[in-house]
Amino acid sequence: MTTITADHADSPAIDAADDNSKSSRKKGFLGLAAAVLLLGGGYFAYDHFIASRHAVTDNAYVGANIAQVTPQIGGAVIEVLVDDTQAVKRGQVLLRIDDVDARLALARAEAQLALTQRRVRGLIATGNGLGAQIASRAADQARAEAQVAAAQSELEKARVDLQRREALVASGSVSGDELTAARNAFNTARSNMKMAEASRAQAAANRQSAVGDRDANSALIANTTPDTNPEVLAAQAEVEQARVNLERTVVRAPVDGVVAKRSVQVGQRVQSGQSLMAVVPLHAAYVDANFKEVQLKHVRPGQNVRLTSDLYGSDVVFTGKVVGFSGGTGAAFAVVPAQNATGNWIKVVQRLPIRIAIDPGQLAEHPLQVGLSMTADIDLTN
Repeated sequence: MTTITADHADSPAIDAADDNSKSSRKKGFLGLAAAVLLLGGGYFAYDHFIASRHAVTDNAYVGANIAQVTPQIGGAVIEVLVDDTQAVKRGQVLLRIDDVDARLALARAEAQLALTQRRVRGLIATGNGLGAQIASRAADQARAEAQVAAAQSELEKARVDLQRREALVASGSVSGDELTAARNAFNTARSNMKMAEASRAQAAANRQSAVGDRDANSALIANTTPDTNPEVLAAQAEVEQARVNLERTVVRAPVDGVVAKRSVQVGQRVQSGQSLMAVVPLHAAYVDANFKEVQLKHVRPGQNVRLTSDLYGSDVVFTGKVVGFSGGTGAAFAVVPAQNATGNWIKVVQRLPIRIAIDPGQLAEHPLQVGLSMTADIDLTN
């Protein structure tokens, strides 16, 4: 009985402890729920008011339109005037190629031009001479025509004399010697006629030949002068080409920038188109930021971009603008593109390169080198 009485005496204390425990658990759940709601509300507020207005990636790198230095003619390098990391200006001499062959080629081209000019002047002079020759051949042809007319008259007279004597032979009025002489005179006149006709034909042929020579010569110099003749112009083009080749023995910087990847040495024989070095225009550097495709819905060209580099840290902020979008993702332009139509397929969120221009003034103050890592933050509100 004593034990039962003691248990009943402790029962109110136990109930009070249980109530306190339940109250503590309830407060804990309420606190957890409040914390979850607070975190959820904070995330929603951040996503709606901040994150949704920015597209951020650290998959961004500095790039530039690197100019490759390649010779336009081949030859032995006799002097290299720059080295890696050296800043150069556009037009500055980078190296020189032996110019002996180019100088000789220029001299030959100039000599050929002089010969061509003399030959064209000779053709013009010949044209004048051929005109006089045609006039002379025309006179010869006229003379031959006159000779044919005279021979024809002599032949007609000899024929009449022969016919008269042949008619008088039967009556004995003409002796045999006279008849023979008349026949000989007729035959001689006929031969002279044939010779005159042959001379006339030859004179006509000579005149036609002279006309052909004149026309052929005129075709070479028609509507031209010694300076505008096609042969002279072609020879002048050869001279200009030789002069350009001589100038190309001096290789100059194509743009302002910094020399990189120099691979040429003095004495090396180079070929046209061979890469000798590169000039990196750091003053015109840009950033290629690779954003996930799900970040690009509201990205437009012209939007402002906040850029920071691993080189300078967050203390240096670059301002830029979105220039445009690449024509395809990195996977599309890969050497071995993904074959999504074969085998098992797993969707992978793709990244699209976005070109971002940087303020040149900021680049001058804080230079960036190609390949440096950047963080890009695009402001989607503008």
